[in-house]
Amino acid sequence: MKKRLFAALLAGAVAISLMACGGSGSSSSSSSAPAADAGAAGTGEAAPAAAAEAGDGSYTIDVICKTLSSEYWSYIKAGAEAYAKEHPEVTVEVKGPPSETSYDEQMNMIQTDLGSGGYDGYIIAPLQADTVKTLIADTDAPVMALDSAIPSDKVISFIGTGNEEAAKAGAAAAVEAAKAAGWEEIKCIEIAGVQGDGTNTARMNGYIAGIEENGGDFLEDEVHYANAVADLATNEMEGIMSSHPEGIAIICANNDDMALAAANAAAKAGLETYKNTIFLGFDGQIPAAQAILDGKMTMSTAQNPYNMAYMAVETMVKYLNGEQVDPVVDSGYTIITKDNAQEHIDTLSSYGK
Repeated sequence: MKKRLFAALLAGAVAISLMACGGSGSSSSSSSAPAADAGAAGTGEAAPAAAAEAGDGSYTIDVICKTLSSEYWSYIKAGAEAYAKEHPEVTVEVKGPPSETSYDEQMNMIQTDLGSGGYDGYIIAPLQADTVKTLIADTDAPVMALDSAIPSDKVISFIGTGNEEAAKAGAAAAVEAAKAAGWEEIKCIEIAGVQGDGTNTARMNGYIAGIEENGGDFLEDEVHYANAVADLATNEMEGIMSSHPEGIAIICANNDDMALAAANAAAKAGLETYKNTIFLGFDGQIPAAQAILDGKMTMSTAQNPYNMAYMAVETMVKYLNGEQVDPVVDSGYTIITKDNAQEHIDTLSSYGK
């Protein structure tokens, strides 16, 4: 086992002004500063972390996910393992608890692995960022945050989607789609996730900016919180249709499940005034892309979890090799419409093959 490398401290609290895409009710980006954005990404103004003492290029890296029991996290696993496959000198172990509410299981996993001394670096996607902050407080091993930020100066880099920036881009595309659909008064109502959640807040801020900077009206007083759950989103959409029988140009949601649930509720109601409503989701997984192809949903802002994980391992290896790395590595996003939905499905289906 190589000599334990020391994590470089980030200057201050790493003030990240540019946020990208992130988590869902469950993220490729998140919010403003790591502490407030559970999955922030962007370029930011923070200086690169100081380089570590160079190693010999042969490393064992621990990747602890939020879970492995979902489509999204299967892409994370595939991306991390793809880097190892291309670089045989690097061993990557990917693991995760049974679900994204298995808080104790993930905590035990982190504690066990940190105490084992068996890894050169740790890449952690925290279920509870403050808990992970406490767990890593005394480690001298390099730690990086994946998908969701960890508010700790022990964290060398955050790798993920900038939720705010991605949501802003999705909202801008939705405004253009609403104009093309014939809407003259472009109002937008959000069906949001969990109130107070950093990722939810970042995406909401992005939606507000993207709608209003492009001539729309985001109805901030009419945000409907559905805890990132499809069933609740259906109920909220029914309430929106009752309050706005005249129709709403854009319904944006914190994730694809809620966007599709809202679209299905509108279709079931059969209201002519909602026939051309733009339904915008976030995440861009295969079911959402298929729903867009089938005309059940309009568009989604897709995270790139495969790239995110690949870049996370790549960034850790660079650090272990003694290179300077950026405090925030944005894994990017893609706006999915009918024009590119099939290509997106084909790309996601190819991961892990």
